Amino acid sequence: MTVIARITTQKRSASRYNIYLQDEKGERYGFSVDEAILVEFNLRKGMELSVSQLKALQDKDDFYKSYTLAIHYLSYRMRTEKEIRFYLKQKEQVDEAHIPDIIDKLAKEGLIDDAAFARAFVQTRLQTASKGPRIIKMELIEKGVKAVIADQALEAYSFEEQVNKATQLVEKKMRTKKKEAHSKQVQQLHHHLLQKGYSHDVIDVALQEIQAEKQDDAEKEALVFQGEKLHRKFIRRYTGYELKQKLKEGLYRKGFNIQDINQFLDEIDHEEVE
Repeated sequence: MTVIARITTQKRSASRYNIYLQDEKGERYGFSVDEAILVEFNLRKGMELSVSQLKALQDKDDFYKSYTLAIHYLSYRMRTEKEIRFYLKQKEQVDEAHIPDIIDKLAKEGLIDDAAFARAFVQTRLQTASKGPRIIKMELIEKGVKAVIADQALEAYSFEEQVNKATQLVEKKMRTKKKEAHSKQVQQLHHHLLQKGYSHDVIDVALQEIQAEKQDDAEKEALVFQGEKLHRKFIRRYTGYELKQKLKEGLYRKGFNIQDINQFLDEIDHEEVE
């Protein structure tokens, strides 16, 4: 049997203790334990320890040190179970056999809760980002949240709020697309909102407003801008009917109405005659 000769507090950590052992070879340093283990096993000077008890103590301390790593990792922000598992597996000092028990202990203590994580994650995205629910769900699944839990959390993202955010994105994009044909603007905006994670239903509602606010003057201004740009490009190589056809084809591909295009070309002819 081995006897605990003395117990001292570590200089660098007041919550850890050095255990010195006494046997037939004399006193020697045995191992260190966390305060929680010291209390749990009621370790004290003069206590006899068998080989199996020593192994159990060391294994318990290894578990606690790994558990403490997880607690420290959680101290920065909430984590999913998948994130905790991945983090612990990357640590060389962590015995992988301990990970399931660490996860179980954290879950029982309420320190790991994927449903609570998902709810908090969705609220953060609503406050700080303009992403649609599809993208947010993908982010949650990547972090290890089950799809059904992600869907439940996303119930807080109302249809009205989605339309509001999508409309804000539309208005922002519209300010940079003033010189584009209206139909092309709508096409590009629809694609942009899909990439942002919004559904077709939300996109249709968000785009209704700009459809209703479409003004002929703005469309004509965009057509003139694009038409004059194409005219400068083609005038060096084409003339007459061929030039007119090139302009018509170019403007039509950019999404302008054929009647508006013909009106523009008539105005161009009139100016050239003058």
